[in-house]
Amino acid sequence: MKKKVLSALLSVSMLSTLLAGCGASQAGDSATASSQAAASAASSAPAATAAATSAAAATSTASASGDYDLTLYTIQSTDTDFSDWLSRAEAGTGLKINVIAAPTDSDTRQQKITTVLSTGDTSVDIIEINDEMATSFKNTGWLAPLSDTVMTQDVVSNMSASGYITDMLTNTSGQIIGVPTYQGYLALWVNQKIMDEVGIKEINTKEDLMNYIKKASGNGRYGYGGSWEKTYVFNEIAEFVYLFGGDYFDWTKQGNRDALQFMHDMVTNGETPIDQIADKYEQMNQKFNDGKYGCVFMWGTGSDYKAADMLGDDKIHQINIPVFSGDKASIFTDSWSYVENAATTHKDACEKFLKWACSDDGYKAGWDDFDRYPATKTGVAAAVPDDNWVKTAYTEYAEKDNVHGRPMLPQTMEYITDIGTIFQDYVQDKISLDDFCTKAQEYVKECQ
Repeated sequence: MKKKVLSALLSVSMLSTLLAGCGASQAGDSATASSQAAASAASSAPAATAAATSAAAATSTASASGDYDLTLYTIQSTDTDFSDWLSRAEAGTGLKINVIAAPTDSDTRQQKITTVLSTGDTSVDIIEINDEMATSFKNTGWLAPLSDTVMTQDVVSNMSASGYITDMLTNTSGQIIGVPTYQGYLALWVNQKIMDEVGIKEINTKEDLMNYIKKASGNGRYGYGGSWEKTYVFNEIAEFVYLFGGDYFDWTKQGNRDALQFMHDMVTNGETPIDQIADKYEQMNQKFNDGKYGCVFMWGTGSDYKAADMLGDDKIHQINIPVFSGDKASIFTDSWSYVENAATTHKDACEKFLKWACSDDGYKAGWDDFDRYPATKTGVAAAVPDDNWVKTAYTEYAEKDNVHGRPMLPQTMEYITDIGTIFQDYVQDKISLDDFCTKAQEYVKECQ
């Protein structure tokens, strides 16, 4: 039996709590392309009971005021340019779009989306979800298949990272269930001032990276900074596992052990702080801006660094991930994606919106208003100037690196949280490396 299965059979009282306050207000999450959600539901959740369905019907998740063609549930609604994006979306689709702001708290957001989908609630038509949710939901039947209507072969062949579509958005029936809203990489960011100070010219190999981290550490500064909160550290563990030639689902491999030992050694050597086990991206980025770290792994195009006037070739900037072994580096790409509620009663409107979302105009709107790098080749050509540093960097990643979707299991958040928990125990010397690998392999089996 799978451990800690998150059931969609929420009680009537829980449903009422989750559904309360989920009206058409545009206040809520201001997450951007660099945001990382930390919640997901189990795809093995059973069908909702009659009581749960009745409760959902009694308490609507959307109080649409006015005559709308569809309702969009989004994380972007408090972005300062959201109203501009919405105007472009309505003009481009010919639709009047009702907006529901997703909650800021990731657990609450996850619970509400799970409730809407699992109960057949028709008050939300299009939902913006992250990779964790896509992995958990794609085989439940809760999301409409899009391969024959929106994500057709010509669209898929235009995607810059087609492997992402296969890894994250294709279900076991071969149907694509989402439209990626952007293309983003878990890139290596460095502080150029610190590199210059310690005399490091370039970082191309594992040895180069280790040398920089060592030289940049000391006097209250750390060569490497991480986001090691238990639901966030998954990204960095997986990145190092792949760099060392491991397999995130096979903890018997030497590459996995080498990656964990490397991260542990950075703590032991004073090259990264143990207290970052409480840090998410917000805290990590602030410390990076403050000059406390020499390098970090981070998503997106540097919005937090730009806001602090720390983005630039002579300040904080991206570099390609060094090659640890073989002839290529490994890098992860991610996205949030628009999905269609299978229960929607506005299928024609949903199709119009989704087709616009993956058009050049749709991706240009995402780039102009949200700094989201287009997911398609033609979208990039239409939206991003050739001299833009993001275009230069992302083109290099796509051409030179092994690009992966992040490794996730159906019980996504179960696995992420369990691995994060024992990782924190390991780097605090509460358990051994052998204990970690044994437990991690057990979690792989339980979360399939």
